Amino acid sequence: MKKHFKLLLQTTTCTALSLLLIACGQSKSDKTSTETAEKPVIALIMKSLANEFFKTMGEGAEMHHAENPDQYDLIVNGIKNESDVSAQVDMVEQMMSRGVDAIVIAPADSKALIPILKRASDAGVLVINIDNKLDSDILKELNLNLPFVGPNNRDGARMVGEVVAQQLQANDEVAIIEGITTTFNAIQRRLGFEDAMQAGGVKVVSKQSGYWEMEPANNVASAMLNEHENLKALLCANDSMALGAVAAVRAAGLEEKVLVAGFDNISAVRPLILNGQMIATADQHGDQLAAFGIQAALDILSGGEQPKDQQTVVDLITQETLNQ
Repeated sequence: MKKHFKLLLQTTTCTALSLLLIACGQSKSDKTSTETAEKPVIALIMKSLANEFFKTMGEGAEMHHAENPDQYDLIVNGIKNESDVSAQVDMVEQMMSRGVDAIVIAPADSKALIPILKRASDAGVLVINIDNKLDSDILKELNLNLPFVGPNNRDGARMVGEVVAQQLQANDEVAIIEGITTTFNAIQRRLGFEDAMQAGGVKVVSKQSGYWEMEPANNVASAMLNEHENLKALLCANDSMALGAVAAVRAAGLEEKVLVAGFDNISAVRPLILNGQMIATADQHGDQLAAFGIQAALDILSGGEQPKDQQTVVDLITQETLNQ
């Protein structure tokens, strides 16, 4: 009887110990799962990765994540070219399906991306708008508060335009190579160039889109140079298009007669500014822009901030500033 009781006691003790170990194991697993769930996932969705500016933006985001690995997980995406709006819409849908906590996006179009971003916001995903501002009127109409983190593009383009105007005479002729005309930053940069030309008494004789890309801008610049024999400058809304314009000016043998200006300060244009093939560009610090957006998302997700716009710095880049 004693032997039977002892065996029963041992069996009961072992069973209880096993259950305790299992319970402990489950608690540890549950805790790990909870900790993982508490770490937000942020998706960065950019425009064309063929553009050095957005490559730099992505690198800046990854650097920010490397410095803050315990705060969040990062997914980096980008479309093939600047105008592929449908691919960007698909990326937003994919990130929603993956259950990300926040999307930081440089939209390819200021209007066309709003419906899918509203769906994301309605589904509880925090959306931070960077680089290219979404259309304010549509956002207001939809009662949608998506904070914009980025520079004042009009002021940046005006600063570049003023450098050009200072080298010209009243009534000289210039042309503007725009970005995609439905995008806010393209509109603002065009307006900034026009502000500077108007203040300097310079005539804008042509405005055409180069679709943010080098080859289309090269074709546009060549046509402008052929059509306007007295053209004194080409004002380009980004540096990829400025590279195309520089090539067109060189091909026409007009290096000493036509100024070229850009916007973004990608590394490829700095030698051109130093040797005089370009006169100026604007630096909106692409390496920091996504990081600013990510940090804004983290602040909001942590409950410390309310969604609001944040203006970031844009600096003028000339031969003089590069030589300092």
